[in-house]
Amino acid sequence: MSPSRITRALLAGAACAALAVLPACSGGSGHHADEALGSKAPAQPQRPKRQNADALPGMPPVLDPKDVYAADRPGRLSAAVKDFPSRVYVPNTNSDTVTVIDPRTYKILETIPVGRQPQHVVPSWDLKTLWVNNDLGNSLTPIDPRTGKAGKPVAVHDPYNLYFTPDGKYAVVMASKDRQLVFRDAHTMKVAKAVPVGCAGVNHADFSPDGRYFIVSCEFSGELLKVDTAKMKVIGQQKLAVRGAMPQDVKLSPDGTRFYIADMVADGVWILDGRTFGKPTFLHTGKGAHGLYVSRDSREMYISNRGEGTVSVFDFTTGKLTKKWRLPQGGSPDMGGVSADGKVLLLSGRYHSEVYAIDTRTGRQLARIKVGSGPHGLAVYPQPGRYSLGHTGVFR
Repeated sequence: MSPSRITRALLAGAACAALAVLPACSGGSGHHADEALGSKAPAQPQRPKRQNADALPGMPPVLDPKDVYAADRPGRLSAAVKDFPSRVYVPNTNSDTVTVIDPRTYKILETIPVGRQPQHVVPSWDLKTLWVNNDLGNSLTPIDPRTGKAGKPVAVHDPYNLYFTPDGKYAVVMASKDRQLVFRDAHTMKVAKAVPVGCAGVNHADFSPDGRYFIVSCEFSGELLKVDTAKMKVIGQQKLAVRGAMPQDVKLSPDGTRFYIADMVADGVWILDGRTFGKPTFLHTGKGAHGLYVSRDSREMYISNRGEGTVSVFDFTTGKLTKKWRLPQGGSPDMGGVSADGKVLLLSGRYHSEVYAIDTRTGRQLARIKVGSGPHGLAVYPQPGRYSLGHTGVFR
């Protein structure tokens, strides 16, 4: 987002309020101009014999208490998705389309018309449906990842982003313009509870290891929320200590002790103890820090710096940045995901109408693919994991 657009968004975001409906979840002149629901769940994913007594009831336990991403190892696909073709789904916010790319050849296979201003492509909790969040179109377009075919849009107001509670019971709509978190039945999409928030621009989130709470970023007011999952209630709120802070993507550390929050105005990542919800520390990464992606071995995190065309690599063990990859012709790396085998990081080029494929071993650019205008919440699918927590693919 350019400085002038940030200023307009901050002013407009402070004035927004409305409603939210049916299954899903931003960007318009009032909120995320720069910047998902689920079908009925199958039987619970295979789980360990014992479950943490303190965990959210019904949540599949983590496979390894020391690593919440233990189910996301290379090629470890759920039976629910093992026959799905590997594809990259790119929502083009200005073109009102989704570009479908074959990640083996980097060739465009199809361009799917969707609703107005699609922001993210979100895998459902049960992994069987991809939901395109048509923010200004007030609808969700379902895509069957087995066939790649789009279904009938579902009417939803202000669907910027979408998450799922770890028990698979509720879809949580990030209704940014409406200033609400809307909990819906993940099967019927009937509203269970609409939670007003006292901040502007709710957009990204991630859940604690036990699923009891989640942390939400509010980009236009520079704040963070802590939300009780079971009670569907905001239990904490704080202002970030940088003037004009603009928090974006949120990601839990593999050991579950810290949350990382990218900030595209502060140009780095906030590091937060979610349990205490105390003041976070800050790590500078690069201009326009935006997206956060964990490597398949849970050792590193890739941080897209949208404002300078780079990706920073963070080592979870040392807590330090180890590398910075620079796109050879520049660019605006934004949202995306890691390939199923962990070898390629795919990111949308927000201001350049393109997608970047980057080798995760060397940082070398493998491909640069022209797509529609304003590509944003790109989803690589399928990916390893037992279930989806939403966004462009947060799997556990």
